Amino acid sequence: MSKSNLQIDLEYGVARFVLAVFAGLPLRVAMRAGASLAVCFSWFAGRLRRTGERNLEIAFPELSIDQRRRLLHRAFGNLGRLLGVFSHFNNDNQRLQDLIICEGLDHLSNAQAAGHGVILFTGHIGAWELSSFALSLFGHPLSFLVRRIDNPKIEAMVDRARTRLGNRTIDKRSAAREMLAILREGDTLGILVDLNTLDREAIFVDFFNQPASTTFMVAKLALRTGAAVLPVFAPWDKERDRFVLKVDPPLSIQRTENEEEDVRRLTQQYTRIVEDYVRRYPDQWLWIHRRWKTRPPGEPEMYNR
Repeated sequence: MSKSNLQIDLEYGVARFVLAVFAGLPLRVAMRAGASLAVCFSWFAGRLRRTGERNLEIAFPELSIDQRRRLLHRAFGNLGRLLGVFSHFNNDNQRLQDLIICEGLDHLSNAQAAGHGVILFTGHIGAWELSSFALSLFGHPLSFLVRRIDNPKIEAMVDRARTRLGNRTIDKRSAAREMLAILREGDTLGILVDLNTLDREAIFVDFFNQPASTTFMVAKLALRTGAAVLPVFAPWDKERDRFVLKVDPPLSIQRTENEEEDVRRLTQQYTRIVEDYVRRYPDQWLWIHRRWKTRPPGEPEMYNR
């Protein structure tokens, strides 16, 4: 059901007001305010909180209920911190640069120099919106897949911020040919790989000891084009009081005569890397997403409806 013009305008007005308020604060104050606001919001977000608690029960059964709840509150705080950062995407570039430590950009430069295209994969960890923006901020613009927001005015506002420094967004619903063209031209493509994915676009691989319906897009594109595949993440480092943009070395890709098994192997490989990062930064992942919603045939549901 499409939204009315009034609903679109109201949503846009609220979103623009919130971002303007945060943008008017010093960057670090905006981050702290966003984190505090998100933690307060979590007490009223019953369904999201229950989803997060269930996910943490699946991923970390060894933790007590109180430990999981405290972890979830910090994860909500991380979302608010990201809101504070995003509100400054249109502000002074230098302040954003001062907030980021880069590690491993040489891996990306070397992969780009090879000329076969580069696929950067990431997950909803730390400041995932910042990872693509920061790459453009430090001279490595890319194209990346997005799910368009169902409010065209908010979508246009967000897209302007995302693409201000040369990035390009691609609607994931109609992206197949465009992604192939990007890689065949030797350019860089970014893809999030840690959301529950529909059956026709996914395979089941292990994620926290549970089968998880996972996009095979990265694997199929890499095997078809010869593109390099690199992990990139932007977690918050508490000790250094900065976000750390981490570009890890390219994955070793094995090609055999069994393409189906090659796709499965590579999909499991990058999913394992995402899991490793979630385990390192458990309070910075998107626990409120129903990651194990799609189940293999015959498997019981993981969530109460």
